[in-house]
Amino acid sequence: MEFSSEAVSGAVARYSRAVRRIVEQIEQEQILEAARIVADCLAASGIVHVFGTGHSSLLAQEAFYRAGGLVAVNAILDPRLGFERGVVESSEFERSTEAAGELAAAAGFSARDAGIVISNSGRNGLPVEIASRMKSAGMRVMALTNLAQSKNSISLHPSGKRLFEVADLILDNHCPPGDAAVTIEGLPTRLGPLSTIAGAAILHSVFVGAAAALAAEGKAPAAFPSANLMNGTLEDLRKVISPYQDRIRRFRPDGR
Repeated sequence: MEFSSEAVSGAVARYSRAVRRIVEQIEQEQILEAARIVADCLAASGIVHVFGTGHSSLLAQEAFYRAGGLVAVNAILDPRLGFERGVVESSEFERSTEAAGELAAAAGFSARDAGIVISNSGRNGLPVEIASRMKSAGMRVMALTNLAQSKNSISLHPSGKRLFEVADLILDNHCPPGDAAVTIEGLPTRLGPLSTIAGAAILHSVFVGAAAALAAEGKAPAAFPSANLMNGTLEDLRKVISPYQDRIRRFRPDGR
């Protein structure tokens, strides 16, 4: 099959431009405020809980146990949040609030902690309920969401609230409605989602800012070096995570 190089290069270029635009739209004021919340949390010996469902759960994993990332980050993970048990089941799970108590209890929310809840639409029941339970625990909560789309969405949470209406701070990913950025002639559906790229850039910007704030006060937070550089050993890893094993369950040998 022969492909039109012009069509391919044009589509790729449009997506590349969309990625650059979305990263450039990240609002520094939001990042700075979120960095202050995270820095205050870490200074108080708290941890940062990160939660998302579906593809947003990828961002929780991106922030967790990450080379070049903060150690005191707990990703709230569960097989039902991803697609291991089926895509329809995953969508049903994120729309319901039934598992929120179980997930919150396993995470062990504390008033000295901070929370980041990620949902592009901001309308599904489980992310809204997790954010509400974080607030009830006395935590500062940040919502990483698509504000414009969320404002035009109908909440699936019993309260009728969307994620941005529960959080203390909104981190807007500025993605287009429906997430996809590229129109291709002959396809009825747009392609090229942006929320994961934008979300990762926002999360790491917040954590970098928090680390810089603490380091300037002589209180540099623990961070993960790459295990594949400088002859890092598993013993080095155990030493880094050891102070947090009582709070972050997946740092424990059995993961419980």
